[in-house]
Amino acid sequence: MNKKTFFFIVSLVILGYFIYTHLPRNSSQPATKNTPVITQEVKVVQIGVRTKIIGCQANGPIQDLACTPGAVNPDLTKDVICSPSFTTKTVRSVPTEEKKQVYDEYGIASHTKGEYEVDHLISLELGGANDIANLWPEQADPRPGFHEKDTVENYLHRQVCSGAISLQDAQKEVANNWIQVYQSM
Repeated sequence: MNKKTFFFIVSLVILGYFIYTHLPRNSSQPATKNTPVITQEVKVVQIGVRTKIIGCQANGPIQDLACTPGAVNPDLTKDVICSPSFTTKTVRSVPTEEKKQVYDEYGIASHTKGEYEVDHLISLELGGANDIANLWPEQADPRPGFHEKDTVENYLHRQVCSGAISLQDAQKEVANNWIQVYQSM
């Protein structure tokens, strides 16, 4: 096989992978009684531009912005996420294959249970989407890790629901650098 053919095949594989990772996904989780209804066709709005799908590198507790810029579901408005009946179980939908893709993109071939979690950069309770642009493998240790980020997400959710901060500002804060929020809490 000559170089030209080889590069053509590699380009097709990369293009196919890119198309596969960017196909829209539908949320088919059934709504329960008293749960806000989320439309079947889930829209996704990326906070930044996803420019990389291989060779992603986390910078300590911060995601690779080129791979995980964050994405939101515009159907998850403040009214929806602050509703007493809202639960993330009704919108959480990250298939095993997508989790594997996240680990692959970040070059993690193996890990022990509890070492990482495939985390929503912008949490579902802040209107985050299940899209690959919003997912990354977050470590538990060293700290701050995913346990501390959960604390930030809960704090920002309370701030949004109390009116102290807008939902969009909370989404931007957590997507840009959740550590700054953690340190200021």
